Amino acid sequence: MIILGIDPGYAIVGFGVIGCEGTALTPIEYGAITTPANTKTELRLCEIYDGICELCDKFHPDAVAIEELFFNSNAKTAVNVCQARGVILLAVSRQGVPVFEYTPLQIKQAVTGYGRAEKHQIIAMVTTLLGLKSAPKPDDTADALAAAICHGYSSSSILFKFR
Repeated sequence: MIILGIDPGYAIVGFGVIGCEGTALTPIEYGAITTPANTKTELRLCEIYDGICELCDKFHPDAVAIEELFFNSNAKTAVNVCQARGVILLAVSRQGVPVFEYTPLQIKQAVTGYGRAEKHQIIAMVTTLLGLKSAPKPDDTADALAAAICHGYSSSSILFKFR
């Protein structure tokens, strides 16, 4: 199974593509789609849409794992990220790829065994679980890989079959 993990964002959309057979995880490609700060919103959203479509065309994922949004402060940032997330969901839906959404708590639990893990713990575990030579950069990429790992572990679970 090929899983595309996505950490939604407006300036940076982290992505991670992994292969998953049972509990064996293999990193395929990871990185970020970035949009320049002084670009009009609609053009930034187009770049995100096109980038996600390119990833789907290149890797033909069997599933997309995306982090659910959680905000507790800046409303403007929340609106922009929500718009970007909508564009991401549209892109993968148009490609016919099933989407699986996970809360930050679920992702942290799956990757570190602790739902309140800190960023450095997630990065360390992603690096270890995927056998990477160095920590993925930027942090959004590690978050995307963590979402993919979470789905990989969930989908290999017998409980997933009864969803």
